[in-house]
Amino acid sequence: MGMPIVLDVYDEDVEEAVLQRAFDWLRRVDATFSTYRPDSEISRLGRGELDLERCSPAVRSVLARCERLRRATAGYFDHRAAATWGAGGAASARHPPGKPRAGDSRAVDPSGLVKGWSIDGVARILERAGASNYCAEAAGDMRLKGHPDGSSHWHVGIQHPVRRDRVAAVFAVDEGAIATSATYARGQHIVDPHTGSAPSGVSSVTIIGAGELATADAYATAVFAMGRAGADWAACHIEPYEAFIVYDDTVLATPGLARWRLA
Repeated sequence: MGMPIVLDVYDEDVEEAVLQRAFDWLRRVDATFSTYRPDSEISRLGRGELDLERCSPAVRSVLARCERLRRATAGYFDHRAAATWGAGGAASARHPPGKPRAGDSRAVDPSGLVKGWSIDGVARILERAGASNYCAEAAGDMRLKGHPDGSSHWHVGIQHPVRRDRVAAVFAVDEGAIATSATYARGQHIVDPHTGSAPSGVSSVTIIGAGELATADAYATAVFAMGRAGADWAACHIEPYEAFIVYDDTVLATPGLARWRLA
C-alpha cells in the first residue's frame, strides 16, 4: 500500500527464506486489501462486483474484526467511514484509484486495521521459524520481541510532534506492539467519523502493550479521533495497552505506562 516495511531480525539461525516468506505474505495482503489496486478484493467489494459471501476468509475475518472494533470504540474507529466522509478507519482522507466513491453503502476501507494485522502475520511467520529477537515495522508501527545485540530491550523513540529534532518519549519494549497516530507525517488526515471534522488540540497518540499491533493501531486511531475525550476513554477501555497522548498544551498518559517508558 505504498508504505515502507522493515524487518530487523537478530537470530542467526533464522534463514533468509523465512524473511522471503514474510514479504510474500505482505504482497498477498496488498493484493487482497489495497484500496490503491482496482483489482483487489476490497476494491471489487466496494464497487459491488463481489459479494461479501464470495470474498476470501481473510477479508471476511478482517471486516468482522473491524466491526467489533467499531463497536468497542463507540464508532471512532470506523472502517465504513469512506461511505460518508471518504475517510477510512477514521484515518485516510485520500482517494486512491479503485476506492469506492463517498456515499456508496458498500464502501469499506479496513486499511486502519490491515497494516497492523499484516505485521502481526509477519510476527507469526518469524516466531514459527524460531525468531525470538526481532522488530517488524510498517511505517513506524511495530511488533517487537527480545532485543537487538548489545541491549536488553528494544528502545523506541516517539517523534516530538512539533520539534522535529527531538523525541517526545522513549519506550523500552521486550515483547509487544507500539503504534502511533499523529499529524507530523501526513498532516491532518484523521477525522471524527461522527462529524467528518478533524479533532482539535491533539498532536499524537501512541498505544503500547503486550498485544497485537492491529488492535493497538486501531486504538491509536480511535483515541486520536476522540480529541480531548480520548485520554479518559483510553484510561478505561484499552487494557492490556497503555496510551501516551500529546495535546497542544499538555501530555497525558494512562497509569500503567511507567512500565514501558524510560526517563
